[in-house]
Amino acid sequence: MARPRRVKPSGNRPREARANAHASTSTGIARLSEEGLLDHLAEAEEAGEEPLLLILDGVQDPHNLGACLRTAEGAGAMAVVVPRHHAAPVTETVVRVSCGGAAFVPVVQVGNMARFLEKIREDHGIRVVGTADEASGDLYGGDLTGPLAIVLGAEGEGMRRLTKENCDLLVRIPMLGQVPCLNVSNAAAVCLYESLRQRGL
Repeated sequence: MARPRRVKPSGNRPREARANAHASTSTGIARLSEEGLLDHLAEAEEAGEEPLLLILDGVQDPHNLGACLRTAEGAGAMAVVVPRHHAAPVTETVVRVSCGGAAFVPVVQVGNMARFLEKIREDHGIRVVGTADEASGDLYGGDLTGPLAIVLGAEGEGMRRLTKENCDLLVRIPMLGQVPCLNVSNAAAVCLYESLRQRGL
């Protein structure tokens, strides 16, 4: 006699149902507009939730984007935000590398990154923490709790000037070896999970 199939319980994060509602059943890619994300942030604020966003300022490599999506989904991020231009699109490679993450965490394209960061800070109380090699403080000494957006720059070039100027705090990931920095997808994992650690999760 066949055993009954166990039904997987739904996630306990309120944002999951909202984000999943935008998933495309034909492509397996979660879709959300900039306006839709701002609506989600307003709902989260009203509900007393503390959303976590990952901002990728110009990441070009689809493998990096896919790996970031996989990590963002695991860390419970509401969305991954990228500039509309000069950034890797969500391709079949991105979906494959994300190992399912692309189906649950939408990649939200914004027309003006600096204006978007200003808006989420002023209208929705999101603190914006960026990573930069020249930052004086390190990641582990920074406050990564509360409503938060973590910003990482493009491969090689890092964050653009206006993006950096719209961060509330800049931190660096300590590097004890000879290489100057981590790959952006590795850096995303370190930052997101340090935020989870500080949140007591």
